[in-house]
Amino acid sequence: MWALVINPVSGQGKGASVGSYVAGYLNKKSVPFTIVTGNSAPALSNHLDIFLKANPQCEGVIAVGGDGLLHIVLQKVIPAQVPITLIAAGTGNDFVRSLGWDLSDVEVQLDFVLSHPPKKMDAGLVDGEWFGSVLSTGFDAVVNERANKLKWPKGPMKYNVSIVLELPRFKPKMYDIHLDDRTISTQAMLIAVGNGRSYGGGMLVCPEADMCDGFFDVMILHPVSKIEFIKVFPSVFIGAHVDHPAVEIVRSKKVRIDSKAVAYSDGERIGQLPVNAECIPGVMLGWTP
Repeated sequence: MWALVINPVSGQGKGASVGSYVAGYLNKKSVPFTIVTGNSAPALSNHLDIFLKANPQCEGVIAVGGDGLLHIVLQKVIPAQVPITLIAAGTGNDFVRSLGWDLSDVEVQLDFVLSHPPKKMDAGLVDGEWFGSVLSTGFDAVVNERANKLKWPKGPMKYNVSIVLELPRFKPKMYDIHLDDRTISTQAMLIAVGNGRSYGGGMLVCPEADMCDGFFDVMILHPVSKIEFIKVFPSVFIGAHVDHPAVEIVRSKKVRIDSKAVAYSDGERIGQLPVNAECIPGVMLGWTP
């Protein structure tokens, strides 16, 4: 038995339509499944918990939604050691991007998942919460804070509007970044702790991050002028920002970040720093192409 977990409101309703498509595909293939959903994040989490406890031999979870749904599902499937695949139907879809799946070819992904065994992958654990792709603090977290308060526009555009609103008044902060072998005390505009490569809807913030190597890639953007930031920003979509002299990338299994700032992981608010994160090798089961 498989669990088909659907967030019907993700991607401005895309979750519902893609979820229906996946259900039709599974029916066509005669794959036994149960739909798990909910009208709120706590309700969906509770329904998935009930399903997994009632089905200890669950073959896997097919989650249809975005990175917010991923965050909910990871908290349940990792402790239960149930494999997960995420079908892109959200705004950013960065976990799916980090794994290397084609966002538009759902059938290829499902064909692979149903015909191959899952593999072990790393996951990040930050103060007791699992994350799949990126933990971050700094300018992007400030943008997330503003975007979450905007009622208009909807979808990805609200992040662009938030960047325009927040950049003029943004100032770098002082951070203490504790790594496996040293502590970096520095001013920074942004710090990204990457288990995966992508966040923010396709920004390759940690382009060399590997979900199977047991390490985080930690990207530190040291202070630059606002004009320089605007010039460099587009290059993050192809990972070329790493060549800029203000960008530093280090690798570490454990990371503690301390400052007067907030942190987000997989697009979800973690809260005020300090945070403690650890890359846990092989704890997540899933599929890569």
